[in-house]
Amino acid sequence: MESSARRRINLIHRHLLSPPCEFNNALNPAPTNSGNQLEIGVAEPVIVGGMVLDIHAIPSISAVPRSTTPGKINYILGGVARNVAECMSKLGSNPFMISVVGHDMAGNLLFENWRLAGLSTEGIRKHQDISTAVVCAVVDVHGELAAAVASVEAIEKFLTPDWIEKFRCNIRAAPVVMVDANLNPHALKVSCQIAAEYDTPVWFEPVSVAKSRRVASVVKYITFTSPNEDELIAMANALSGQDLFSPIKRDNTITSSIESFFEQLKSAVWVLLEKGIKVVILTVGSHGVFVCSKGGPSFVKKISKEINNYGSSSQLFRTLATSCPPNMFSVSPETEKNSVLFAMHFPALPASVVRLTGCGDCLVGGMLASFCAGLNIYQSTAIGIAAAKAAVETENNVPREFHSNEIADDARLVYTAGRIVFHGPMP
Repeated sequence: MESSARRRINLIHRHLLSPPCEFNNALNPAPTNSGNQLEIGVAEPVIVGGMVLDIHAIPSISAVPRSTTPGKINYILGGVARNVAECMSKLGSNPFMISVVGHDMAGNLLFENWRLAGLSTEGIRKHQDISTAVVCAVVDVHGELAAAVASVEAIEKFLTPDWIEKFRCNIRAAPVVMVDANLNPHALKVSCQIAAEYDTPVWFEPVSVAKSRRVASVVKYITFTSPNEDELIAMANALSGQDLFSPIKRDNTITSSIESFFEQLKSAVWVLLEKGIKVVILTVGSHGVFVCSKGGPSFVKKISKEINNYGSSSQLFRTLATSCPPNMFSVSPETEKNSVLFAMHFPALPASVVRLTGCGDCLVGGMLASFCAGLNIYQSTAIGIAAAKAAVETENNVPREFHSNEIADDARLVYTAGRIVFHGPMP
């Protein structure tokens, strides 16, 4: 990978050779929640993917098959990409959203909420022929997803390469681009290719087991990905071209050590790394997160520096930068070889669970916001886990607000509990 300095020189060179760009969101700057205008021309992370209205059916007792069950119905703003972007905005980032909605009830609700939050709507395609994506989910009494029906064809049909191409300048200037796997394969590839053209790091969010397999056509462009263990298996099989791996069967408890648990997953992780993905952020529910890469911690920190961060005035990120030493995890430089797998584990936090549906999205949103503020990947993971904890304790996919002191305290607990679970050669 190019050095950070070389990457910036090449980026400046491309800017000089390319026609001038006008940032779409700068043409109509939107007010922030405080009423101030956004600063024009400031590079913003770009989030490409679905905006969805989630309808949650929550039984008050265990559901009885083939019968009506008492409970309540909630309308919740959702969509993986939208959730990630909302989380980022509430942690101080200013994401630029590229998505589609219709002129129907669901679309108007999503669009107006975005506008009233002071975020740019320039990248959101709104058209009368679009039926806004809606997902109806039944959640069990424990907050886990029991079943769902998704009507999300509009994202694949109308979030087209041509629409994404309109925002080439935003992608060119972005510190990072996140794509979710709701995109159709062509749109997914175009998004990644534009980012690659300007050396903009790409984060691939798998969305589901079925859609995670779309990684195969874009793997060479991806810097980060954030699968759960089932999505990891599906991605590894898609990239290897055969069903080499089977889902791990377990209940909600890991009777053996975290190290032994990772042993069952490391070969699938290695497939993704060997195919070119730089960092795999593997989520394992209540058991936390594995951050995996080739080499060692210095390699991962180098990747973090490749993101064009502009620092942050947020007290949260300043506090974490000083209270969580960036060099806390280290190994002998002689062992940081390309044939070596390095995996860190960070634990989940105890929480009073209300609902789990926004947990993974807030993990990603917290990490991306932290990256853009200048924190390294391990510090960012700690904030992501703290944001995920806040998410599971609310009925919304994203909390109405994050309390910076609580996030900082929780992130410190996570960071100090982080430990190396694997560092060794792979066949």
